[in-house]
Amino acid sequence: PYTTLFRSNSAVCYSLGITAVDPIGMELLFERFLSEERGEWPDIDLDLPSGDERERVIQYVYRRYGQRGAAMTANVITYRNRMAAREMGKVLGFDDDTLKRISAAVATWEFKDEHDALDRRLRDAGLDLTHPRMRKYFELCIAARDIPRHLGQHSGGMVICEGRLDSVVPLEPASMPGRVVVQWDKEDCADMGIVKVDLLGLGMMAALKDSLELIHDHYRDHGKNVEVDLAHLPADDPAVYSTLQKADTVGMFQVESRAQMACLPRLKPVKFYDIVVQVAIIRPGPIVGNMVNPFLKRRQGREEVTYPHPSLETVLGRTLGVPLFQEQLLRMAMITANFTGGEAEELRRAMGFKRSEARMKSIEQKLRAGMTRNGILGDTQEQIIQSITSFALYGFPESHAASFALIAYASAYLKCHYLAAFTAALLNNQPMGFYHPATIVKDAQRHGLKMLPMDVTKSDWNCTLEPSAVSNQPAVRLGLKYARGLREPAAQALVRERSLTSFTSVQDLARRVPELRKDELTTLAEIGALNKIGNSVERQVMGRDCSMERRASSPGSAEMPASSFHRRDALWQVERAVRWSGPLLDELPEIDAGSPLAPMTHEERLVADFRATGLTVGPHPMQYRRAEMKQMGIYSASDLAHLQNGLRLRIGGCVIARQRPGTAKGMMFMSLEDETGIANAIISPDLLHKNRVTLISERFLMIEGILQNQDNVIHIKAEKILPLSVTQAETVSHDFH
Repeated sequence: PYTTLFRSNSAVCYSLGITAVDPIGMELLFERFLSEERGEWPDIDLDLPSGDERERVIQYVYRRYGQRGAAMTANVITYRNRMAAREMGKVLGFDDDTLKRISAAVATWEFKDEHDALDRRLRDAGLDLTHPRMRKYFELCIAARDIPRHLGQHSGGMVICEGRLDSVVPLEPASMPGRVVVQWDKEDCADMGIVKVDLLGLGMMAALKDSLELIHDHYRDHGKNVEVDLAHLPADDPAVYSTLQKADTVGMFQVESRAQMACLPRLKPVKFYDIVVQVAIIRPGPIVGNMVNPFLKRRQGREEVTYPHPSLETVLGRTLGVPLFQEQLLRMAMITANFTGGEAEELRRAMGFKRSEARMKSIEQKLRAGMTRNGILGDTQEQIIQSITSFALYGFPESHAASFALIAYASAYLKCHYLAAFTAALLNNQPMGFYHPATIVKDAQRHGLKMLPMDVTKSDWNCTLEPSAVSNQPAVRLGLKYARGLREPAAQALVRERSLTSFTSVQDLARRVPELRKDELTTLAEIGALNKIGNSVERQVMGRDCSMERRASSPGSAEMPASSFHRRDALWQVERAVRWSGPLLDELPEIDAGSPLAPMTHEERLVADFRATGLTVGPHPMQYRRAEMKQMGIYSASDLAHLQNGLRLRIGGCVIARQRPGTAKGMMFMSLEDETGIANAIISPDLLHKNRVTLISERFLMIEGILQNQDNVIHIKAEKILPLSVTQAETVSHDFH
């Protein structure tokens, strides 16, 4: 059940055990995917674990239909503002710093207004557009926009045929070995009547699969390995619903975004169908159609449940009279205007991205005529017409929501009960989800998980589990894959050699694993991954002597245990190890001694961790500055739930997410993380325009504003924004445009 998921949830796939969603039991609309009126092949989507599992399926399709009978569809990649600005700048010889400044200024948010015009953004980057060279640069950027740049391949779209595809469409080898690509995009292929299948890779499905393997290998119950079957999870686990109601959902599928977290405490899921609704409600359709707040008010008993017409109660009953799913709108047309299932699907397609006004007008006339024949007139008819025509374009299919809800529940269950396995699996399947790995690590640590640093004497390529000395729950050891610049073949060679016999020194490592380059060894030393190598009595004695000498000569240096071998010691040994000493001495074993170098400070370790791994398993950067934050009147994220609504206050932290969705009327949403959790701020359009460079470029911010706490959903309505000096570490924000 975790290897494939059929998003249309057909009865055939349910019968074969491919999907766990019963389309009959959930009353899904058959005509949404296949009808006589469509006159085309059914819409087939398969969600597969990303990575090797999906590639195996893709290669099976190639073998089944032949190299000339199957191919990936193409994507036409066109120039957008940021890409055009960077590449035209390269053509004109701009330096790297200028290009970086331009890229930061030319953000491609979904919402755009007059302040987002390209000339404004270039002026923000410090360019003088009155200069002839800059004026020419601006003209080139404008001219390049929307021009095709190159032909890519679709992430999962494949076309298949009985005969030879190259008799219909040109084929070309893909850059990826073993793949062939057609030179048309998927819309062109659909228009030509070619059978299309979407083999989509879901990172969460791969994470679930990996979680189950880790649970089996590392968790025991009464002396036996624990077996978890995603098809038979407890249906109403109290821990899952308690966690969802508190919006404690970092890392969970489809319910971890800021908008989802803002909705969960109000919706308060108590059963599986509530998760189906939760997955679907934070979508453009319900938001644009003003369906979210009415549904939540009815859910909370603050608004009466009503229906546009009594005949629609059977369709809208489960969603309290508010249409949330695409299928509901199609059924509304079928009930109120006597549309067939196929005609209802044609209605949905008419309101697609290439909406035709003439086609829409014809279908609306047909809707009105059908409702009039059924005695549905006046305001009731107008309300139903408005619901259908304004919402169907963006509506999320209930069948997809049900499939996603199964994965969301499974991810929540594993996080609640097997946090170590789930966290390791998430880290091993990045990039995915709403948050950077640094945030996933800190969230897991706040939940009591022990995270162990990268260590060449213990780490594998992937993150692994180890017994914890302080908990019954396993600890997670950071994998070598998180060392930036370390090639997987070199890392695998290290693991193989280590399995034969332990490394006795950095020199021993460099000699036995010649695949490791100097820059890779230096990176491992900088992040402390070589600190435990050859941890022998001899080295401890030598390290104690050197440490005493350092303390005597540098009384103000950071205090270190007498036997410690620190990062700068390792860097010193790397420099010695990479210098060839000749055939006479090269084979002689040599224990790593200390160095005359002082240990790294907290700040230097933070900078090294984030530069080389993108995260730290040590304290959060804000934790080192908490005393200063208190002096500045800055509250921690965990304080906010205990403060009075409407209080003016300050928050501060590392920026981990920025959003400016097209449905938010120009508002920007920002998430700040500190050592206690995540705080969310709302930035008005005016405040954004005044502080745009600070908001987009600064890694740490102080935000002053008004605390809003409604139904345990907490935001800060920002009034003042200032950069915050915390660390030089290169933290990363996930910005969603």
